[in-house]
Amino acid sequence: MEKITSILNRREPHFHTVSPGSSVIDALQQMRCENVDYLVVINDDERFLGIISDHDIATRVVFGRKPLQKTSVKEIMNTRLPVVTTDDTVEKCMRTMHQHNVRFLPVFEGFNFKGIVSSDDIICEVVENRLDIFDPEEDQSYTFA
Repeated sequence: MEKITSILNRREPHFHTVSPGSSVIDALQQMRCENVDYLVVINDDERFLGIISDHDIATRVVFGRKPLQKTSVKEIMNTRLPVVTTDDTVEKCMRTMHQHNVRFLPVFEGFNFKGIVSSDDIICEVVENRLDIFDPEEDQSYTFA
């Protein structure tokens, strides 16, 4: 199966980022404007700290009844994600996501942050490189009632 770098190489090298001191309402507005469901949290030194997703906001702020304007990204960002490396395969990423019940995986090359791979990215990669078994037009041994 393909290496995870095949997904990263098809993307722009730009990350949708937010600082840890930003308010959750600002992060939410940024996510809406950029049409993304997560932001990479980085510090002033451009170091990866974690991510904040729409799920984090819903579960930790909205359902926790915290004020959006007064809650900082740092208070609710997810810092406990498993990580993968640029040498890992798409299959390994699928297993890691399933094992840890996460939708996003930070990708590192050594200590350098390279990007985020989402479950949507994995699905697209698998569909794009599907095996012949998923294409019934090429294999006529399938019968459908």
